[in-house]
Amino acid sequence: MFDSILFLHKFEEMSGTKIVGALVGSFVLAFTCDYIIADKKIFGGTTPSTVSNKGWWEETDKKFQAWPRTAGPPVVMNPISRQNFIVKAHD
Repeated sequence: MFDSILFLHKFEEMSGTKIVGALVGSFVLAFTCDYIIADKKIFGGTTPSTVSNKGWWEETDKKFQAWPRTAGPPVVMNPISRQNFIVKAHD
């Protein structure tokens, strides 16, 4: 019985290190798989030009920033009838 108590004590000490080690190992494995599959492209394929071309990204961003920001009047929804009512400002 005394041996089993010593074994449990050692098990409790090692469980934290095993959990941390397993977490670190899983992150290393996930990073390695992501790098090999996505960056090294072991299954083939290419990176789309819309991702790799910085000029395309800048022009697209300019286009989206140039769109006018317009909105309609504020509305309140009646949850029972699911109708929207325009809220008019009181002057």
